[in-house]
Amino acid sequence: MLARDLVRDDVVLSAKTWVVKVGTSVLTGPDGVLDPARIEHLTDQINAVMATGRRVALVSSGAVGAGVGQLQLGRRPDNLPQLQAAAAIGQAYLMRAYDEGLRRHGRHAAQLLLTHEDFDGRARYLNMRNTLTALFEWDAVPIINENDTISVAEIKFGDNDRLAAMVTNLLQAPLLVVLSVVDGLYHSDPGTGAITGESIPLVANLDEDVFGLAGNSRSALGTGGMRSKLQAVRLVTQAGGSVIIASGTKANPLTRIISGEPVGTLFLAKGQTQAARKRWIGLTARPKGHFIVDSGARKALVSAPTSLLAIGIVDVVGEFDKGDVVGVRDVEGIEFARGLSNYATNDARQIRGLRKDQVREALGSSQYDEVIHRDNLVLIE
Repeated sequence: MLARDLVRDDVVLSAKTWVVKVGTSVLTGPDGVLDPARIEHLTDQINAVMATGRRVALVSSGAVGAGVGQLQLGRRPDNLPQLQAAAAIGQAYLMRAYDEGLRRHGRHAAQLLLTHEDFDGRARYLNMRNTLTALFEWDAVPIINENDTISVAEIKFGDNDRLAAMVTNLLQAPLLVVLSVVDGLYHSDPGTGAITGESIPLVANLDEDVFGLAGNSRSALGTGGMRSKLQAVRLVTQAGGSVIIASGTKANPLTRIISGEPVGTLFLAKGQTQAARKRWIGLTARPKGHFIVDSGARKALVSAPTSLLAIGIVDVVGEFDKGDVVGVRDVEGIEFARGLSNYATNDARQIRGLRKDQVREALGSSQYDEVIHRDNLVLIE
C-alpha cells in the first residue's frame, strides 16, 4: 500500500469549495461530437464530491465543440460568425446533457454565461458571487461558460482556463481542479509525442523554469494549452488557492483526488489567502489605464505597504475615472501592482511628479494626498 501524500491530503480534504474546469476535448470524441457517456461520468463524479458536503462549481468548455458535432461540420469553424453560431447551438445541447446527468442524482444544473465585463465592474462582480452563493444553498451546480455568442475577444484569443481561475478567486475557493486530456505537467510537451515518464506530482513554486515545460501544443477542438493552464494556475496560487491539473479522460478523476491518490500535478498556493476585495483589484478586474512610476516609487511600493504618491508618477496612460482599477508599471513597462485610483485621467496627468502641497495647490484642498491608497493597492509580481 502506497504511503499517503500528507501535503495533498491537507490541500484536498480541507477544501470545502471546489471549482472544476473541463475542456472541450474531454467532453467530445475524436469527431468533435459531444459524448453523452463522458458527460454522465462527469456528473456522477461531481455528485460524489458533493455527497461529502462540498460545494462544486463547474466551468465547462464544449459549446463550440458541441455545436460542431450537432451541425456535423467535421471541424471547428475558422470565422467568427460561424464560431458564435456553433456556440449558440451547442450551448443548449451541452446544458441539457448536464441537467439530465445531475437530475439522476436529484440535483439541478444552473447556467451562467459570463464575459470579462462581468468581472470588471465591482457591482456586477458582487452580484455574480451572491448568485453563486444562493445556488450552493439550493444544492445546485453552477455550470459556467464564457458567453461565446457575444464575446469576440474570448472566442478569438481566449479559453476557459482563465475564466476558471477568476471564478475560483471570486468564490475564494481553496481548490481548482482542471480536467484536461493530459495527466498534469510533464518534463516534455505531450503535444510533441515526446512524453517521458509520469507527470510531475508536485509544483511548489510556479517560476519561469516551470513555464518552460509547458510547450505550445493544444488540442484540435480546444483553444487552450498547458501554457494557458499555467497562467490560470498563477492567478489562483497568487491569491492563496491550490490547483490540480489532471486527466479528465481517465476513470473517476475527482473521486480519486478526494481519496488521496496522486492524480495529476498539484500546484501549491503561494503565500496567505488574499481577501476577496484584494483578489478583485489585483487579479480579476482589467486595468483601465496605467501609472508609469520612477525607480524610487517602485522600490517604496514593493518593499513595504505604502501608498502611491503623485511625485513618483512620470506618466499616465489610458483613460479612466476616479475609482477605476489602474495598473502600476515601472519605466521599463513591467506591471507590478494594481489599485483603485483616487483621480481620473485628466487630474492624474495634471499632478504627476508633484509634491503633496503642490497637488493641493493644483487641484484644491479637497483632493486626496495619495493617488492610490495603500489599502487599495495590490502587488501582482
